[in-house]
Amino acid sequence: MTLALLFPGQGSQSVGMGAELADAYASARDVFAEVDEALGQKLSVLMREGPDDQLTLTENAQPALMAVSLAAMRVLKVEFGIDVTVAAFVAGHSLGEYSALAAADALTVPDTARLLKLRGQAMQRAVGVGQGAMASLIGPKTDLALAEAAAAVGSQAGVCVVANDNNRGNVVISGDKAAIEAAIAKAKELGARAIPLNVSAPFHCPLMQPAADEMDRALTSAVFMPPAVPVVVNVTARPETAPEAFRRLLVEQVTGRVRWRESMEWMATEGGVTRFVEVGSGKVLSGMAKRIAPEAESLSLNTPADLEAFAASLR
Repeated sequence: MTLALLFPGQGSQSVGMGAELADAYASARDVFAEVDEALGQKLSVLMREGPDDQLTLTENAQPALMAVSLAAMRVLKVEFGIDVTVAAFVAGHSLGEYSALAAADALTVPDTARLLKLRGQAMQRAVGVGQGAMASLIGPKTDLALAEAAAAVGSQAGVCVVANDNNRGNVVISGDKAAIEAAIAKAKELGARAIPLNVSAPFHCPLMQPAADEMDRALTSAVFMPPAVPVVVNVTARPETAPEAFRRLLVEQVTGRVRWRESMEWMATEGGVTRFVEVGSGKVLSGMAKRIAPEAESLSLNTPADLEAFAASLR
Protein backbone atom coordinates (compact mmCIF):
# COMPACT_ATOMS: atom_id res chain seq x y z
CA MET A 1 0.00 0.00 0.00
CA THR A 2 1.39 3.39 -1.06
CA LEU A 3 -0.07 6.35 0.78
CA ALA A 4 -0.37 10.09 0.11
CA LEU A 5 -1.41 12.73 2.64
CA LEU A 6 -3.64 15.55 1.36
CA PHE A 7 -4.22 18.94 2.99
CA PRO A 8 -7.42 20.94 2.36
CA GLY A 9 -7.77 24.46 1.02
CA GLN A 10 -10.09 27.39 1.63
CA GLY A 11 -13.76 26.50 1.82
CA SER A 12 -13.22 23.58 4.20
CA GLN A 13 -13.32 25.81 7.29
CA SER A 14 -16.23 25.70 9.74
CA VAL A 15 -16.88 26.96 13.26
CA GLY A 16 -15.86 24.25 15.70
CA MET A 17 -13.01 23.00 13.52
CA GLY A 18 -10.32 21.31 15.57
CA ALA A 19 -12.32 21.45 18.81
CA GLU A 20 -12.58 17.68 19.21
CA LEU A 21 -8.85 17.28 18.67
CA ALA A 22 -8.07 20.03 21.19
CA ASP A 23 -10.43 18.53 23.77
CA ALA A 24 -8.90 15.07 23.38
CA TYR A 25 -5.17 15.75 22.99
CA ALA A 26 -2.68 18.10 24.60
CA SER A 27 -0.49 17.74 21.52
CA ALA A 28 -3.24 19.31 19.40
CA ARG A 29 -3.68 22.13 21.91
CA ASP A 30 0.06 22.77 21.68
CA VAL A 31 -0.18 23.38 17.92
CA PHE A 32 -3.11 25.78 18.34
CA ALA A 33 -1.14 27.65 21.02
CA GLU A 34 1.89 27.90 18.70
CA VAL A 35 -0.28 29.39 15.96
CA ASP A 36 -1.97 31.82 18.36
CA GLU A 37 1.41 33.02 19.61
CA ALA A 38 2.87 33.35 16.12
CA LEU A 39 -0.07 35.47 14.95
CA GLY A 40 -0.61 37.43 18.11
CA GLN A 41 -4.33 36.60 18.07
CA LYS A 42 -6.62 34.02 19.63
CA LEU A 43 -7.29 32.23 16.37
CA SER A 44 -8.07 29.03 18.28
CA VAL A 45 -10.98 30.78 20.02
CA LEU A 46 -12.31 32.06 16.69
CA MET A 47 -12.05 28.54 15.27
CA ARG A 48 -13.97 27.06 18.18
CA GLU A 49 -16.60 29.78 18.76
CA GLY A 50 -16.83 31.86 15.56
CA PRO A 51 -18.47 34.02 14.41
CA ASP A 52 -18.51 32.36 11.03
CA ASP A 53 -18.11 35.59 9.04
CA GLN A 54 -14.83 36.31 10.84
CA LEU A 55 -13.51 32.77 10.45
CA THR A 56 -14.36 32.87 6.74
CA LEU A 57 -12.18 35.93 6.17
CA THR A 58 -9.27 34.82 4.02
CA GLU A 59 -6.64 36.02 6.50
CA ASN A 60 -8.20 33.86 9.24
CA ALA A 61 -9.41 30.85 7.26
CA GLN A 62 -6.00 30.14 5.74
CA PRO A 63 -3.94 29.82 8.96
CA ALA A 64 -6.90 28.16 10.71
CA LEU A 65 -7.09 25.35 8.17
CA MET A 66 -3.34 24.84 8.40
CA ALA A 67 -3.57 24.74 12.21
CA VAL A 68 -6.15 21.92 12.19
CA SER A 69 -4.15 19.89 9.66
CA LEU A 70 -0.93 20.28 11.63
CA ALA A 71 -2.67 19.53 14.92
CA ALA A 72 -3.86 16.23 13.46
CA MET A 73 -0.35 15.49 12.22
CA ARG A 74 1.10 16.29 15.66
CA VAL A 75 -1.42 13.95 17.31
CA LEU A 76 -0.51 11.15 14.94
CA LYS A 77 3.17 11.59 15.82
CA VAL A 78 2.92 12.12 19.58
CA GLU A 79 0.03 9.82 20.44
CA PHE A 80 0.43 7.07 17.84
CA GLY A 81 4.08 7.22 16.74
CA ILE A 82 3.14 7.91 13.10
CA ASP A 83 5.04 10.64 11.29
CA VAL A 84 4.85 12.06 7.78
CA THR A 85 7.28 9.48 6.39
CA VAL A 86 4.43 6.95 6.43
CA ALA A 87 3.47 8.67 3.17
CA ALA A 88 5.18 8.51 -0.20
CA PHE A 89 3.95 12.03 -1.05
CA VAL A 90 2.18 15.01 0.47
CA ALA A 91 0.08 17.54 -1.44
CA GLY A 92 -2.20 20.43 -0.54
CA HIS A 93 -4.90 22.33 -2.40
CA SER A 94 -3.88 26.01 -2.74
CA LEU A 95 -3.17 27.17 0.84
CA GLY A 96 -3.02 23.47 1.72
CA GLU A 97 0.35 23.38 -0.02
CA TYR A 98 1.72 25.38 2.91
CA SER A 99 0.20 22.81 5.28
CA ALA A 100 1.85 20.04 3.26
CA LEU A 101 5.23 21.78 3.49
CA ALA A 102 4.87 22.21 7.25
CA ALA A 103 3.73 18.60 7.65
CA ALA A 104 6.85 17.51 5.75
CA ASP A 105 9.03 19.67 8.04
CA ALA A 106 10.07 21.99 5.22
CA LEU A 107 8.59 24.95 7.16
CA THR A 108 7.97 25.48 10.87
CA VAL A 109 4.40 25.82 12.10
CA PRO A 110 4.87 29.42 13.33
CA ASP A 111 6.47 30.51 10.06
CA THR A 112 3.69 28.82 8.09
CA ALA A 113 1.02 30.56 10.17
CA ARG A 114 2.60 33.97 9.61
CA LEU A 115 3.02 33.38 5.88
CA LEU A 116 -0.60 32.29 5.49
CA LYS A 117 -1.88 35.28 7.47
CA LEU A 118 0.04 37.58 5.14
CA ARG A 119 -1.06 35.59 2.09
CA GLY A 120 -4.70 36.01 3.05
CA GLN A 121 -4.28 39.74 3.67
CA ALA A 122 -2.34 40.24 0.43
CA MET A 123 -4.96 38.40 -1.61
CA GLN A 124 -7.70 40.55 -0.09
CA ARG A 125 -5.77 43.75 -0.85
CA ALA A 126 -4.97 42.78 -4.44
CA VAL A 127 -8.43 43.42 -5.92
CA GLY A 128 -11.12 45.84 -4.82
CA VAL A 129 -14.31 44.39 -3.35
CA GLY A 130 -16.81 43.58 -6.09
CA GLN A 131 -14.33 43.88 -8.96
CA GLY A 132 -13.48 40.19 -9.24
CA ALA A 133 -15.45 36.96 -9.19
CA MET A 134 -15.11 33.18 -9.33
CA ALA A 135 -17.49 30.49 -10.54
CA SER A 136 -17.59 26.73 -10.31
CA LEU A 137 -18.44 24.89 -13.52
CA ILE A 138 -19.92 21.52 -12.70
CA GLY A 139 -21.75 18.60 -14.26
CA PRO A 140 -20.98 15.49 -16.33
CA LYS A 141 -20.07 17.54 -19.42
CA THR A 142 -17.64 19.75 -17.51
CA ASP A 143 -13.96 19.18 -18.14
CA LEU A 144 -10.88 21.32 -18.60
CA ALA A 145 -11.53 21.83 -22.32
CA LEU A 146 -15.05 23.12 -21.70
CA ALA A 147 -13.84 25.45 -18.95
CA GLU A 148 -11.04 26.83 -21.12
CA ALA A 149 -13.50 27.44 -23.96
CA ALA A 150 -15.81 29.34 -21.61
CA ALA A 151 -12.88 31.29 -20.17
CA ALA A 152 -11.74 32.24 -23.68
CA VAL A 153 -15.11 33.86 -24.30
CA GLY A 154 -15.02 35.57 -20.93
CA SER A 155 -11.53 36.93 -21.56
CA GLN A 156 -12.97 39.15 -24.27
CA ALA A 157 -14.52 41.18 -21.44
CA GLY A 158 -11.52 41.14 -19.08
CA VAL A 159 -9.30 38.73 -17.18
CA CYS A 160 -10.80 35.21 -17.12
CA VAL A 161 -8.83 32.00 -16.56
CA VAL A 162 -9.18 28.49 -15.18
CA ALA A 163 -8.19 28.79 -11.52
CA ASN A 164 -8.75 25.27 -10.15
CA ASP A 165 -8.84 22.11 -12.25
CA ASN A 166 -10.28 20.05 -9.40
CA ASN A 167 -11.61 16.97 -11.17
CA ARG A 168 -13.69 16.09 -14.20
CA GLY A 169 -17.06 17.66 -13.45
CA ASN A 170 -15.65 20.43 -11.26
CA VAL A 171 -13.51 23.25 -12.69
CA VAL A 172 -13.33 26.77 -11.24
CA ILE A 173 -12.81 29.97 -13.23
CA SER A 174 -11.60 33.31 -11.88
CA GLY A 175 -11.17 36.90 -13.06
CA ASP A 176 -12.95 40.21 -13.59
CA LYS A 177 -16.64 40.19 -12.65
CA ALA A 178 -17.91 41.03 -16.16
CA ALA A 179 -15.61 38.43 -17.71
CA ILE A 180 -16.80 35.70 -15.35
CA GLU A 181 -20.42 36.56 -16.12
CA ALA A 182 -19.71 36.17 -19.85
CA ALA A 183 -17.90 32.88 -19.23
CA ILE A 184 -20.81 31.57 -17.15
CA ALA A 185 -23.18 32.23 -20.03
CA LYS A 186 -20.89 30.38 -22.45
CA ALA A 187 -20.40 27.46 -20.05
CA LYS A 188 -24.16 27.02 -19.75
CA GLU A 189 -24.43 27.10 -23.53
CA LEU A 190 -21.82 24.31 -23.66
CA GLY A 191 -23.81 22.15 -21.24
CA ALA A 192 -22.26 22.89 -17.84
CA ARG A 193 -23.92 24.16 -14.71
CA ALA A 194 -22.28 27.32 -13.39
CA ILE A 195 -22.40 28.46 -9.79
CA PRO A 196 -20.98 31.88 -8.78
CA LEU A 197 -18.81 31.42 -5.67
CA ASN A 198 -19.15 33.53 -2.54
CA VAL A 199 -15.49 34.50 -2.32
CA SER A 200 -13.79 37.69 -1.20
CA ALA A 201 -11.39 37.91 -4.16
CA PRO A 202 -10.66 36.25 -7.53
CA PHE A 203 -7.95 33.76 -6.51
CA HIS A 204 -5.44 32.06 -8.80
CA CYS A 205 -5.66 34.50 -11.68
CA PRO A 206 -3.46 37.35 -13.00
CA LEU A 207 -5.44 39.88 -10.93
CA MET A 208 -3.60 38.44 -7.91
CA GLN A 209 -0.21 39.73 -9.14
CA PRO A 210 0.03 42.36 -6.35
CA ALA A 211 -0.41 39.54 -3.82
CA ALA A 212 2.21 37.46 -5.63
CA ASP A 213 4.62 40.40 -5.36
CA GLU A 214 3.97 40.64 -1.61
CA MET A 215 4.51 36.92 -1.13
CA ASP A 216 7.70 37.08 -3.20
CA ARG A 217 9.12 39.58 -0.71
CA ALA A 218 7.90 37.61 2.31
CA LEU A 219 9.15 34.25 1.05
CA THR A 220 12.61 35.66 0.36
CA SER A 221 13.30 35.64 4.10
CA ALA A 222 11.48 32.36 4.83
CA VAL A 223 13.64 29.40 5.83
CA PHE A 224 12.89 26.21 3.91
CA MET A 225 14.35 22.83 4.84
CA PRO A 226 14.43 19.70 2.67
CA PRO A 227 11.01 18.03 3.04
CA ALA A 228 10.88 14.64 4.72
CA VAL A 229 8.83 13.37 1.74
CA PRO A 230 8.30 14.83 -1.76
CA VAL A 231 5.66 17.55 -2.08
CA VAL A 232 3.47 17.34 -5.20
CA VAL A 233 3.00 21.02 -6.00
CA ASN A 234 0.01 22.82 -7.51
CA VAL A 235 1.64 24.65 -10.40
CA THR A 236 3.54 21.70 -11.90
CA ALA A 237 1.47 18.71 -10.66
CA ARG A 238 4.78 16.97 -9.98
CA PRO A 239 6.83 16.18 -6.86
CA GLU A 240 9.43 18.63 -5.60
CA THR A 241 12.10 18.25 -2.91
CA ALA A 242 14.47 21.19 -3.45
CA PRO A 243 14.06 23.85 -0.71
CA GLU A 244 15.14 26.66 -3.06
CA ALA A 245 12.38 25.73 -5.53
CA PHE A 246 9.53 26.12 -3.04
CA ARG A 247 9.86 29.90 -2.81
CA ARG A 248 9.41 30.31 -6.56
CA LEU A 249 6.60 27.76 -6.77
CA LEU A 250 4.62 29.34 -3.92
CA VAL A 251 4.87 32.76 -5.60
CA GLU A 252 3.74 31.29 -8.93
CA GLN A 253 0.87 29.55 -7.16
CA VAL A 254 -0.77 32.87 -6.18
CA THR A 255 -1.63 33.71 -9.81
CA GLY A 256 -1.32 30.21 -11.28
CA ARG A 257 -3.72 27.34 -11.80
CA VAL A 258 -4.22 24.74 -9.10
CA ARG A 259 -3.61 21.60 -11.14
CA TRP A 260 -5.26 19.29 -8.63
CA ARG A 261 -6.71 16.72 -11.03
CA GLU A 262 -3.33 16.29 -12.69
CA SER A 263 -1.57 16.09 -9.32
CA MET A 264 -3.90 13.33 -8.15
CA GLU A 265 -3.67 11.47 -11.44
CA TRP A 266 0.12 11.60 -11.29
CA MET A 267 0.18 10.22 -7.75
CA ALA A 268 -2.28 7.44 -8.62
CA THR A 269 -0.47 6.36 -11.78
CA GLU A 270 3.20 7.37 -11.82
CA GLY A 271 3.44 7.55 -8.03
CA GLY A 272 1.60 4.29 -7.44
CA VAL A 273 -0.55 5.73 -4.62
CA THR A 274 -3.34 3.39 -3.55
CA ARG A 275 -4.53 5.26 -0.45
CA PHE A 276 -5.33 9.00 -0.23
CA VAL A 277 -5.70 10.40 3.27
CA GLU A 278 -7.08 13.92 3.80
CA VAL A 279 -5.76 15.45 7.02
CA GLY A 280 -7.63 18.33 8.64
CA SER A 281 -11.00 20.01 8.31
CA GLY A 282 -13.70 18.68 6.00
CA LYS A 283 -13.87 15.97 3.37
CA VAL A 284 -13.57 17.92 0.11
CA LEU A 285 -10.29 16.40 -1.09
CA SER A 286 -11.18 12.81 -0.17
CA GLY A 287 -14.38 13.29 -2.17
CA MET A 288 -12.38 14.52 -5.16
CA ALA A 289 -9.98 11.59 -4.78
CA LYS A 290 -12.86 9.12 -5.12
CA ARG A 291 -13.80 10.71 -8.44
CA ILE A 292 -10.25 11.08 -9.81
CA ALA A 293 -8.82 7.75 -8.65
CA PRO A 294 -11.79 5.47 -7.88
CA GLU A 295 -9.57 2.39 -7.61
CA ALA A 296 -7.70 3.91 -4.67
CA GLU A 297 -8.93 4.07 -1.09
CA SER A 298 -9.86 7.56 0.13
CA LEU A 299 -10.48 8.68 3.70
CA SER A 300 -10.43 11.80 5.84
CA LEU A 301 -8.98 12.41 9.31
CA ASN A 302 -11.15 14.93 11.17
CA THR A 303 -11.83 13.48 14.62
CA PRO A 304 -10.02 11.53 17.36
CA ALA A 305 -11.91 8.42 16.22
CA ASP A 306 -10.65 8.95 12.66
CA LEU A 307 -7.06 9.22 13.87
CA GLU A 308 -7.35 6.14 16.07
CA ALA A 309 -8.83 4.08 13.23
CA PHE A 310 -6.15 5.26 10.82
CA ALA A 311 -3.37 4.41 13.29
CA ALA A 312 -4.86 0.97 13.83
CA SER A 313 -5.00 0.34 10.09
CA LEU A 314 -1.22 0.82 9.84
CA ARG A 315 -0.34 -1.74 12.49
